[in-house]
Amino acid sequence: MRQIAQFVLFFVEYMRSRILSAARVIERVKDIFVAILIVKRGKYSSSFLNSSFLLLAIAALVGGPIIAENNPFGSDLNSNQGLQSSIISFNPYEGNVGTIISAKPRDKMVDYSVLGGDTLSTIAKKFDVSSESLRWANSLKSDTIKPGQVIKVPPGTGVVHKVVSGDNIYTIAKKYNVDAQNILNFPFNDFADLDTFSLTSGQTLFVPNGSVLPPKPATSPGGFYSGPIQAGARGSSNFIWPTSGGITQYPIWYHMAVDIANNALPPVLASDNGTVTFAGCADYGYGCHIIVDHGNGYQTLYAHLSSLGVTPGQAVNQGQQIGVLGSTGRSSGPHLHFEVRSGGAQLNPLNFLQ
Repeated sequence: MRQIAQFVLFFVEYMRSRILSAARVIERVKDIFVAILIVKRGKYSSSFLNSSFLLLAIAALVGGPIIAENNPFGSDLNSNQGLQSSIISFNPYEGNVGTIISAKPRDKMVDYSVLGGDTLSTIAKKFDVSSESLRWANSLKSDTIKPGQVIKVPPGTGVVHKVVSGDNIYTIAKKYNVDAQNILNFPFNDFADLDTFSLTSGQTLFVPNGSVLPPKPATSPGGFYSGPIQAGARGSSNFIWPTSGGITQYPIWYHMAVDIANNALPPVLASDNGTVTFAGCADYGYGCHIIVDHGNGYQTLYAHLSSLGVTPGQAVNQGQQIGVLGSTGRSSGPHLHFEVRSGGAQLNPLNFLQ
């Protein structure tokens, strides 16, 4: 037993010495390796980074399709939504449909300090409003202004009106010689009740294209045709006028559409051949409306209808009745709100109908 104990002690001591010897060798090798890395720093870091980037890229290429395929949030929500008919909940003045804006939108009057060399007309041109609008907003009797004078600039060409007791959109529209729908179309005008479009005394409204002058013969901006519209008349493109009536609102940055009013509630026609991708109603915004995809990159929208005559997925021919003109949604009276769209953007319909 004594010999076994001596052997065990010898073996333990032998192993301890061997381990310590190996550790010293490892320490020396480590010191040499560290010294090489310090001297050569930068040489290996570049290779390391490049290799890491390559591995990440390979992982993304291999794993990306798998992740996308199994992603519960990546499904195309719009693929089937187009062929649905329901009460919808989107705001037509917001969302994915874009508008080509030619001037910076303003939601209220801004103050401008007159500089040397400024005239009323140069200020009007700078802010894309009419000189008359500046006169009305500042109660100017003439075009005379002087440096340092503060000029109030309205959101656009028209009149800024402060609501008093008894005012409503119809009396205000009549006062400034416009259609009441023009007031509703300006997206920054607020109402106490969106169902009745009631107003609050003291609030400010902007009346687009309003005038404090006596009524003048109807004219249209930019030389557009302002006479009566006849449904079915062909424009310069493949589109035809979708209904009969008179134009009460021309395209502008916040309302890239044409409004055609008619109290007789005439039929609304498909402006070109296509497929109905939406037919439904909302209590606000577009109200009851139809969207037709024409299969050539263009879609048309027909809003504020009193009734719908087609269903989603239905093919329609140019000139076919698809609904009846009405006053549903954000509307002050019977009219058709007509849009032309392409690639998610609202285009000027008059470029296709003139």
